[in-house]
Amino acid sequence: MKDSLVLFLMILGLGCSLRSQAPAAAQVMDTTVCDVVRKPAPFDGKMVRIKGIVVAGFDEFVIKDSTDPNCGFQVNGIWLQYPQGTKGKAGPAAILQIQPARNFAGKFTPATRTPVTLDKSKEFKQFDSLLAQSHQKGADMCLGCTRYEVAATLIGRLDTVADASLTRDPAGKITGFGGFGNMNAYPARLVLQSVADISPKEIDYSKTDAAAKGDAMQTPGSSNDLYSAVASAQKNAAALGASPAKDEAIKATDVFGKQGERTGVNIGYGNTNEGAQGADVLGTKDSPDGLLFNCTFNSDRLQGDALTRAVVHLGQHITELRNPLQGDENAPAYVLESNAWVVTTVAAVSVGQKYLTLPGAYQIWNVGWPADQRNDKMEAVLKDYLSNEALLSR
Repeated sequence: MKDSLVLFLMILGLGCSLRSQAPAAAQVMDTTVCDVVRKPAPFDGKMVRIKGIVVAGFDEFVIKDSTDPNCGFQVNGIWLQYPQGTKGKAGPAAILQIQPARNFAGKFTPATRTPVTLDKSKEFKQFDSLLAQSHQKGADMCLGCTRYEVAATLIGRLDTVADASLTRDPAGKITGFGGFGNMNAYPARLVLQSVADISPKEIDYSKTDAAAKGDAMQTPGSSNDLYSAVASAQKNAAALGASPAKDEAIKATDVFGKQGERTGVNIGYGNTNEGAQGADVLGTKDSPDGLLFNCTFNSDRLQGDALTRAVVHLGQHITELRNPLQGDENAPAYVLESNAWVVTTVAAVSVGQKYLTLPGAYQIWNVGWPADQRNDKMEAVLKDYLSNEALLSR
């Protein structure tokens, strides 16, 4: 699937608080990101202390290991989540979470977890503020780009599963899942209690900013209304020239249906750092396939055309999870993210966008690239982005 999608682009020419309800500080276990990722199940429910680097990207809010950013697994980071009601500012620009609908065909048992109370200390406020700052100096579209990544010591409750993979019946229908974060793809999640030892590092976007040369782009009629963004994405997809890329873009945008239509896909603005509301419980409504796909967007970081791009990206995730091609039923997160970025880029280029940059200063599209090098350049950038920033591997 990933190779064919890249070909489509080629065809187009493209510390523990006293107020906490958690266990005392003496019961906090020291560990590392890689140790948790290596064998997550034994850490479930444990209070841990981890030294790591936090990244708030497009659909990532993750902790990477402070010494080894690639632990050697398909997912090399721990998803970070604030306790419900925190109302923090940092987090992913967009997130997709799968929830069992009321008519879910599989077996679902809600987990019982000890509540975590966040210490909203001076250190936490600084940590949250740094990760919430967007990169806004460049004229090109920098989709979900933040200004800093932050090294810190984090204490919180670890929620883990032995395997975050989706399970399907013989017909391909999802009957089981248990991971966390975006696409429920992460085997471990840290629910934050406190943060200390903060050390920010500013991300260098100077090269991508210079490449754009002040040439910004806005699509006429773009808005910050989610349903308008969906309608715009659907219109743009329909206007593509006949090609496999058009077929993919149409599928990615059609999953949202029309406003008011019950498709099992829910969209809304919200606190992406707290996860989708109800993602750990059984839904109260039915869905065509027994699943609810909850899409939450950060209105401060996605506006105008960027919001339309985000709609396409999450739509591609939904269509591949809901109706995978034969042989792709168990595609890893790396492949799903790669495919979504290719379709997102195709959609952007089709309406005349000249530049597209991803978090961490990875420019995935530049109209100035020689035509015969565009595919290779995009593929190389995407590979580096997925392994270094999104912390995913094949």
